[in-house]
Amino acid sequence: MFGLSFLVLLVAGVGWGYLKLGGSIDTFSADGISDNRPPGSSQGQNVLVIGSDSRSGDNSKLGGGTGAVGRSDTAFLLHVYGDHKHSVAVSIPRDALVDIPACKGPDGKWTAPQHAVMFNGAFSVGETAEGNPACTQNTVEHLTGLRVDHTVVIDFAGFSSLTSAVGGVPVCLPQDIYQRDLSPKRTTRGAKIFTKGPQTVSGQQALDYVRLRHGIGDGSDIGRIKRQQAFVASLIKKVKSQGLNPTTLLPLANAATDAMTVDPGLGSADRLLSFAMSMKKIDLHNTKFVTVPWRYEGARVAIVEPDADALWAALKADRTVDGKDASAKGSGKSSDQGDGKDGRPASPTADTPVSGKGISVAVYNGTTVRGLAAQAAELLRSRDFTVTTTATASSQDRTSTVIEYGPGLKDRAATTARLFAGARTSESGTAGIQVILGSDYAQNPTASAGAPTPSTVPSAVADEARSADDDPCADLTYG
Repeated sequence: MFGLSFLVLLVAGVGWGYLKLGGSIDTFSADGISDNRPPGSSQGQNVLVIGSDSRSGDNSKLGGGTGAVGRSDTAFLLHVYGDHKHSVAVSIPRDALVDIPACKGPDGKWTAPQHAVMFNGAFSVGETAEGNPACTQNTVEHLTGLRVDHTVVIDFAGFSSLTSAVGGVPVCLPQDIYQRDLSPKRTTRGAKIFTKGPQTVSGQQALDYVRLRHGIGDGSDIGRIKRQQAFVASLIKKVKSQGLNPTTLLPLANAATDAMTVDPGLGSADRLLSFAMSMKKIDLHNTKFVTVPWRYEGARVAIVEPDADALWAALKADRTVDGKDASAKGSGKSSDQGDGKDGRPASPTADTPVSGKGISVAVYNGTTVRGLAAQAAELLRSRDFTVTTTATASSQDRTSTVIEYGPGLKDRAATTARLFAGARTSESGTAGIQVILGSDYAQNPTASAGAPTPSTVPSAVADEARSADDDPCADLTYG
């Protein structure tokens, strides 16, 4: 919700305005970021955007919940693809049940890991007014297996100011909305606060729009997420339509400076400028919004596997929601196409597809990167291998991928190894074939010429994706 405004700054390239503001940008300490992190990648960047509902300072005037502890009202992981022309924002429901790893509290001590707790609890670890963005970052990295390059937090007051600075945001609602819909404890319906159909909202009204949950749709946080995604899509479109000039963009920069807290890597005007300018070629149509695969778990939300792991694997491979390799040069063709003049693969090795029919394998993750075994299993199944087991290896410090094989299975092991660039085969006394993944596969899962297109985005996620150039009134089902 609130962090969506930062996406506007990225897309518009407004960051240069910070140079005029003397670099007055708040940062949070990096001391709480875990040492046990996924490896970095040369394919794209990942930005964690957190909306804080802290009631401190000017935020107390804007309504919402009570209490002095900062909470995460919404969050999404923005993946900016390697071509700097595509991006996708993956919303993570605040009620989603996740594992929160060890996090550093304000007293300097590290907490014990928590299992199957609400995602927004990570931001509240330590119970401070400003929240714990480092803990949320640790949790997202643990959940996704993706390295978070930057983290941004924006609060209520910042969101309100940004929507006013842009002159309001066009939205659309499927029905009239009353005061009780926003505050369900009211005994009467109250006055009408939104009228059915298209309208423009800013300031407090924009905040009410994105916070609205009851009396519309199914009353769930999932419905609100879809409405927030539609809102930021409209917000980006509004900023783009105004043109990239100092008169329209400097007020946005001023508003964001007061409300935004970032990691130290973005904590100066020149760093934010450089990062923002690298985003300005992203087209509206190529800016997508999706939600991590989910299902209800009682009153909470469960993340659906293996669909979620497939989504994270696709982002790690820099694949867009329509299955293309965004890092590929040229026309954006899928990376499993060849570079020959007739569209066929150029090398004889790549021209011979790997077939795993009749080959059974067990897959073990020899790293600390979450979801790697599931990713490799998907790769193997796509070539007709039978995967008998996916599990964690006895040690998680493997650097190289090894294909171990029992008696009489040397040729089948060699076939398996073709799907894992640089993998070596090794005979063992254990029957069958075991794929033991190393950090080389985690860092470059798409390197093998014999491998098929890497993990694809689940069809349900691809079907849900909306673009920043969509008409806010074209589909009211998100209400």
